[in-house]
Amino acid sequence: MTQRDVFEYAVVRVVPRVERGECFNAGVLVYCRARSFVAARTHLDERKLMALDPNADVTGVRAALRAVEGVCGGGDGAGQAAGDDAGRRFRWLIAPRSTVVQPGAVHSGLTADPAAEVERLLDLLVR
Repeated sequence: MTQRDVFEYAVVRVVPRVERGECFNAGVLVYCRARSFVAARTHLDERKLMALDPNADVTGVRAALRAVEGVCGGGDGAGQAAGDDAGRRFRWLIAPRSTVVQPGAVHSGLTADPAAEVERLLDLLVR
């Protein structure tokens, strides 16, 4: 039987006008402590963004989503979090914030393949 490990995940959502609270899913974060794995995948639906805010800064939202992926990847793309382990980077990304790109609630599950889980969740919850 394949070993399955606990993983945590959160949806990354876009809230174009924070004061209104309207949002849509634009990515997922996945963390598996047992494998020191953290990753994010994003997908911006520009039609949804423009429906909620016709004046939205599409370039800025894309940059914020890329930054989430960069922090997960570590190294130069992680900025100040470059030296942090996978768990610290995940915890930093899921911390509540009042910005256009926000993390949702954290959920957990079991997986034999965290990388495949990222893609599965992106398809299920975002695309």
